[in-house]
Amino acid sequence: MSIPVLRVGFVPGVEPDRFARRWRDARRAARLELVPVPWSRQREALAAGEVDMCFVRLPLEDPEPLHVVPLWQEREVVVVGDEDVLSLHEELSEADLADSVEIPAAHRDDAADRVAVAATGAGHARMPMSLARLHHRKDVVHRPLREGEPTTIALAWPIAEDDAVRQELVGVVRGRTARSSRGADDAAEKAPATSRGAARTDRTPARGAARSASGRSGGSGTSARTGRPRPAGSSRGAGRGRRGGR
Repeated sequence: MSIPVLRVGFVPGVEPDRFARRWRDARRAARLELVPVPWSRQREALAAGEVDMCFVRLPLEDPEPLHVVPLWQEREVVVVGDEDVLSLHEELSEADLADSVEIPAAHRDDAADRVAVAATGAGHARMPMSLARLHHRKDVVHRPLREGEPTTIALAWPIAEDDAVRQELVGVVRGRTARSSRGADDAAEKAPATSRGAARTDRTPARGAARSASGRSGGSGTSARTGRPRPAGSSRGAGRGRRGGR
């Protein structure tokens, strides 16, 4: 019997290998096939059925007929030549770029070309951090832009094609284990942070109350060792005092 194949596209900068390993380790019902997709064709690849799902970079054109699950954000960085004065900064601001020429993007897939131009010292290029890392060269550096606009990576697939296999991949990407249910995972994500914090706070007094109830405090009451009532006004400390006076 043939094994169904789930074709998953990914735009440059996304590294889906860790998700593929989790999928294989769990021995899922379908085989995962990873398909590189140019950033400029992410929507077209889904519309044409070239991939069943795709890791995309938002915003996405015409997202109405799609399920779109945001996953993580990427910082915007500035790429400059390694001898550029801007390379001396650990982080850059818009004010730092005032005297530098920006290398504009001609299209979405020209990140490598702009990095090559920046390497000549002609100016700086802006792009998501993952693209700067993907196209890194020895003669350039990239620095985070303090006021930069982050971009969001999401997992998208046609609503009409939704099924259990696609939902399984969503669970793998979002960290859901084979033992956890989708409902429990969704409920945990919706739980407010204050509720989770309150639960942790409640456990600390509970342990303190248990120690008091066990008779470890030095006051009168029931002996923790024998279970018999202690004489009024007596304590273990007083007993030790009488023995010491003999």
